[in-house]
Amino acid sequence: MLKPVCAIALAFVSTAAFARPSTLAMTCAQAQNMVASQGAVVMSTGAHTYDRFVASPGFCEFNEWAYTASAPTKDRRNCSLGYTCSSNPPLEYDGGLFGPNGGF
Repeated sequence: MLKPVCAIALAFVSTAAFARPSTLAMTCAQAQNMVASQGAVVMSTGAHTYDRFVASPGFCEFNEWAYTASAPTKDRRNCSLGYTCSSNPPLEYDGGLFGPNGGF
């Protein structure tokens, strides 16, 4: 009897630990504050979509480029949430000495 109860409790804890905030459940200001206060946060942007939003390009890896990002929120269709990071260089990148985000 104890094993099924433990398994159910473990499943609940595991699910709760991986729940991510949804931009659709927040106002634009709330979502912006979350990104600003945490620096980087993964948020759901729809029923089956999510993204990692960062407060500044400094939260991207060395080999990533920062692109301005927005997502729908409870009160706006397009709320500016900082940046997302991508390993795809911008179209105008010439592959010069300076890597993504201006560093070596």
